[in-house]
Formats: sequence, C-alpha cells, structure tokens
Amino acid sequence: MPDAEPLFKALSDPTRRGLFEALCRNGELTVGALTVGAGVSQPVVSRHLGVLKVAGLVADRQDGRQTHYRARPEALASLTDWADDMRSFWEKRMDALENLLTRMDQ
Repeated sequence: MPDAEPLFKALSDPTRRGLFEALCRNGELTVGALTVGAGVSQPVVSRHLGVLKVAGLVADRQDGRQTHYRARPEALASLTDWADDMRSFWEKRMDALENLLTRMDQ
C-alpha cells in the first residue's frame, strides 16, 4: 500500500482541507478565486496549494499570469486503502473479542 502519511499531513490543516474540498466541488479554480473563500491571504493560499501539490492532491496549469488548480481525488486512494485495512483489522479484533467473551460466558 502506498504511504498515506503525506496525505494525512496535507489534509491535517483545515485551510488545506477547505481548499481541496472547494476544488472537488467547483472544479478548476484560480488562486484568486480560491483566496476569496479561504479567509487567508493569497500568499498563504499559494503555500497551502504547494503542500497539496507535493502530496499529489492537486495539479496546476499556467494560463498566462493565472495559475489554475484542480483536485486530484484519485490521490486519496492510499487513504481509502489504509482505512479499509484498518476497518478489516478492527473487525477481526472485535470478532475475536466477541468469541472470547462468548466462550467465557459458557
């Protein structure tokens, strides 16, 4: 399974999560459009987008002096794989505990 840690780190910040969610909901947006709803300055938005880009969660393209960003939701695959692994792990543990408790009651 690919390492999910960079994704956790990138999405741990509420501003970055908000930017990623805005791109998922609205499609491709410029830095300026993202800044309007972010509640932080354009340089801060740009830094957050850089972190999301390094994590593979967004892609950018230049169009003249404008930078357009789009979400890459497929990058979440390692996170969903990790969550599936953890769910399976805990389901097995809970089943084993239930079996043990049932045997102890007999």
